[in-house]
Amino acid sequence: MASVVAALSLEQETHLLKLLPEPAQLHLLYKGSRHGFNMHTLRSKFDKEGRFVVIVYFNSGDVKGGYLSKSSNESEDQDAFAFEINHQEVTHFPVLDDSKSKATHFSTAMSNGCVTFGDCLKLYTENRSICVESWDIMYHQGCWREPEYLDVELYRVGSARRELPWTVEGRGSLRKNLVSFKPACRSLNRVRVLLMGPPGSGKSSFINSVRSVMFGRVLLLPFIGTATKGFIKKLKSYDIRSERGGKPTALTLCDVLALGDGERTGLTLTDALAVIKGYAPEGHDFQSEAPIKAETSGYRPVPSINDQIHCAVFVLNACQIMSTSDDLTETLRTLQAEIADLDIPQVVLLTHVDQVCHAIQEDVKFVYSSRILQEKMQKAAEVVGLPVSYVLPVKNYSSELSLSCNTDILLLSAVHHILQAVDDTYEENHPPTTADASAEPPSAEFHNKPSNLLIFD
Repeated sequence: MASVVAALSLEQETHLLKLLPEPAQLHLLYKGSRHGFNMHTLRSKFDKEGRFVVIVYFNSGDVKGGYLSKSSNESEDQDAFAFEINHQEVTHFPVLDDSKSKATHFSTAMSNGCVTFGDCLKLYTENRSICVESWDIMYHQGCWREPEYLDVELYRVGSARRELPWTVEGRGSLRKNLVSFKPACRSLNRVRVLLMGPPGSGKSSFINSVRSVMFGRVLLLPFIGTATKGFIKKLKSYDIRSERGGKPTALTLCDVLALGDGERTGLTLTDALAVIKGYAPEGHDFQSEAPIKAETSGYRPVPSINDQIHCAVFVLNACQIMSTSDDLTETLRTLQAEIADLDIPQVVLLTHVDQVCHAIQEDVKFVYSSRILQEKMQKAAEVVGLPVSYVLPVKNYSSELSLSCNTDILLLSAVHHILQAVDDTYEENHPPTTADASAEPPSAEFHNKPSNLLIFD
């Protein structure tokens, strides 16, 4: 699911979240244009318990929907409401105890194959497809109509805070998960994660920090630094081992030339996509005047799934995010759109979080309760063009000479989310074969843990 792009814009999401009774985040569960316009599929995405938002995007440009605060099996929900979104605001129509206004007096129901928000919005099956009836709630016109729609989306509403196990035991569990992790897609031997970001974003430092956590001490490697143009010039892959000299885990972190402001500086779009698709050879020396092509030494004309990149990670510096240039923003958004078309999951690593908030500097466990950092995360999401729930804050090891338990937990948690994003995506796009189904299942300890990548629970 991580590669499915929501139609809900960041501005619309911000307005909608203000209507909810408490701080929350939205996790996309269903998208009609991706999963099929089928009511059975839509209804199957509802859990027995939880809070949900249904949104319909009409050809007219109208965006309407409804919020459910209780189980989808309950017919009465006094906290439910319908809404309509325009570019400026969200119009809110709550449930009322009386019937003074037809537009606001409704109950919610999931019976007879329908999702109904009383007199405001109804989704049902006709000719095996989703049909929509909408009462013009904005102008209180007392008639139903069957407008043509572009898409239907279902979101789970989750808590706005991510809970992490801030204990030594929690760190041990996260580390064990990484060591024992096996991709759910049996075609994958390992997960290759590509880190992309501008100079000084912390790509190489993240790799160094993850390896430090696994080795039990801060590693001092020569490629870590603050050069204005970045140190890494080649495609370099780092197997993450369980310990120094130990067996490699299923995770490989890949570093490349830093992104620049536009195509003439730094990693180009052409080369980035060549790496992601598996054409680029290990150790390739990036040169803007010599893009990767069939004549490139070591070029892979027919890369296997294990040569490809399985997750794209945008690495951004929290200290610099508010002043991101228009050129870099365009570069990031273009990359994001191209990668989305490849059905590859994407996340954002927001680094240097301890340098933007004093409380986090004292202890990184305050990372999800910092208002300042929440604003930085929102900006990072906006810059790349992904939902804020895809932004993972981390603190890399830079000046420290010893490890910190909570810093380790934050780093390992980010790795955990990345691996789950890969499993979620490749399990959907590459279903197991008959032979795979009979094979030993992946580590239950890892896969039974709740995912925090796309929902703040």
